[in-house]
Amino acid sequence: MPKLKEQQALYESVLNSVDGKPVTFRTLDIGGDKVLPYMRTATEENPAMGWRAIRLGLDRPGLLRTQLRALLRASAGREFRVMLPMVTELREVAQTRQIIDRELAHMRRHGHPEPQRVLLGAMIEVPALLWQLDGLTKVADFVSVGTNDLLQFMTASDRSNVRVAQRFDPLSRPFLRALKSIADVCGPQMPVTLCGELAGNPLAAMALIGLGFRSLSMSPASIGPVKAMILALNAKNVAEEVQRLLAGDASDALRPALVEFAKAAGVPH
Repeated sequence: MPKLKEQQALYESVLNSVDGKPVTFRTLDIGGDKVLPYMRTATEENPAMGWRAIRLGLDRPGLLRTQLRALLRASAGREFRVMLPMVTELREVAQTRQIIDRELAHMRRHGHPEPQRVLLGAMIEVPALLWQLDGLTKVADFVSVGTNDLLQFMTASDRSNVRVAQRFDPLSRPFLRALKSIADVCGPQMPVTLCGELAGNPLAAMALIGLGFRSLSMSPASIGPVKAMILALNAKNVAEEVQRLLAGDASDALRPALVEFAKAAGVPH
C-alpha cells in the first residue's frame, strides 16, 4: 500500500503533466474484477455486488482518509476533483464530504496550502441511485454515469460472462430511458459526464448525444471515430429521433432504427 507521501507525489505528477486541464480522481475503486496484491479481501460469492469501492473505503476510513489527504495536498492551489465509485445511498456522499471537511480543517491548522476549489462527485452505476437523483444534485457537485456497471446491474448480467455479456443490447429502450432520466434531472443542475465502453462506440455516442449528454469519456483510440461522427451530426435532429424512438412501447433494441437514421443523415457510425 503506497504511503501518504508516495500517493501525493503520484497525484502531483499527474496534475503537473496536464497543463492546467481538469483531472478527476476516483477514490480507491477495488473489489469485483479490480484487485490489488496488497489488499486482502474475504472471498465473496458475488463480488461484483459485494464489499467494494466506496463501501470498502467508508468501512476502512484510514485508507480513504489517507488517499483524500494526499489528493488534497497534491491539489494545493489547484482544483480538487474526486469522484466516488459505486454510490448506492446519498449518505455515502455526505459521509465522504465530512471526511474531506475534516481533512481541510487539519490542513488549515497545520498551515498546509489548500486547493482553490473542492469538488466532490458521484458515479451513477447502481440502479438504486436512479430514484435518488433529486437528492444527489444537492449533495454532489458533479456526476459521472458508469455505463458498464449500470447495464450489468440493470440486466442482472455479468459483463465478464461470455454467455450473457452480449445478450442485452445497451441501445435498448429500458437502458436508454434510464440514461435519459439522468440527463434530464442532473444535466440542468450540475456537470454530467458518461464513461464506459458505450461512449466509445460512434453509434452509441450518437444516441447519447440525442439523450442530452455532452461530455463523454472513452479510450484514446475511440476519440477519432467518435469525433468524426460528431462533426457530421445535427444534435437537434438526433435528439428528436431518439425521443421518438423512446416513446414507443416495444421492448426490442433501437439499434436498427439508429443505424438507419445515421445512414440517412450521412453520419459515420
